[in-house]
Amino acid sequence: MTITRAIFSLQIIMASLTLSTCTKFRPLTTAAAFQFPSLSSGGISLLASPSSGRSGKRCVSSSAYGRTTWRHVRGDIESWRMTSSSEEESSSGAAAAAPASDTLLPNLDPYKNKNNLDDQVFTAMSADGGIKVTVATIRNLLNEMMIQHTMNPVPGDALGRATLCALMASNGMQEEQMFQLTMKGDGPLRGCLAIVTGKGEARGYVGNPFLSDDFTLKEAVGKGTVQVVKNHPEWTNPYNGITGIRHGDIDRDVGIYLAESEQRSCALAAATAFNGILCTAAGGYLVERLPDCAPETMAHMERNLAKLVQMNGEDDEAAALPTNLMLEGKTPVDIASFLLDGLGLEPLGQLEPKPKCECSEEKLMRSLRLLPREEVDTILKEKEQVEARCEFCGKVYRMGPDEVEKRLREAKGDAWKDEDWEKEMKERGEN
Repeated sequence: MTITRAIFSLQIIMASLTLSTCTKFRPLTTAAAFQFPSLSSGGISLLASPSSGRSGKRCVSSSAYGRTTWRHVRGDIESWRMTSSSEEESSSGAAAAAPASDTLLPNLDPYKNKNNLDDQVFTAMSADGGIKVTVATIRNLLNEMMIQHTMNPVPGDALGRATLCALMASNGMQEEQMFQLTMKGDGPLRGCLAIVTGKGEARGYVGNPFLSDDFTLKEAVGKGTVQVVKNHPEWTNPYNGITGIRHGDIDRDVGIYLAESEQRSCALAAATAFNGILCTAAGGYLVERLPDCAPETMAHMERNLAKLVQMNGEDDEAAALPTNLMLEGKTPVDIASFLLDGLGLEPLGQLEPKPKCECSEEKLMRSLRLLPREEVDTILKEKEQVEARCEFCGKVYRMGPDEVEKRLREAKGDAWKDEDWEKEMKERGEN
């Protein structure tokens, strides 16, 4: 968001006031003043070696690691307990560990989404409770973001993957909770931010929405850090996590973050497909190993993941998982059924992601109140109005001198204090 003495960025309002429990809001007066939080990099990717029947090994392209194999948790012995037996022996073990799929016939009609017409995040669990699968499609949401930000495909791919990862990684949290994912890289994309809530409300932006197709996604993102903030209105302090960007394709980097920072053994894939500037598919899956998951169940899931790659395309197309399937009309329920084939499927729920921005004139006024009055007067004298554009949704706010003066006179309490501002909003009957 552009911030000058005449144009105030609502980006700082959204990013700072939303996370008011962890960072203090400071007024900014230059375009270069707002940057993503500067944190040191860290984290090492630990990847599982995939197992199969022939000599206990199979060849998998580098792009498949972390998408079709488990990311192990350092120090967690259970997450490394892969079977070394043949595929046939492992299959029989997995069959004994979980009920046969034909004995468990859940009603999936409420979760059907023909041709992915609606955005959806679907969650299911294996019959033995050892595996949780989350599959998402957000084509409509991403197209809305493309229009809001006038984005080209490469920035759109980055924001789509980040939003998918945020929705899947945060699935199951309370409605009031917030999950913020920041890809702070040194590439020409200039960073990517996605924020979601437990209700499935999503918003986000990239630093350079007009980046051309001359760059690959990895080149656009560059090196840097993956930063996650989780917050709840009742928490005293938010949760913060950070790992390094090791691949630049976002989904594998978020998988590393989940394993390294949150100790979640998982396989994660997210991708998009474009026809010009139109998103034709945007989807992903997150497969997580839950406590007490049997090694046979883990091995069986890896074989299902390998089959999913074959259905989606060759190994070198693993970076497109699972968009090729979605282009063929496969839905989140279909993909979850493929992944849990032979393990039983118990649906846990679904939600429909929706774009929602929290910008408002009141937040703009709070930003103005935090500036010295002399500077506000100078802006009004030189520019005759205050103008701001929200970085999340693109909405432009304009206020003339008379309106600004009136609002400043009517303002109550201390704008630096969240409780005073919230009280004032309640008195006015505004959110």
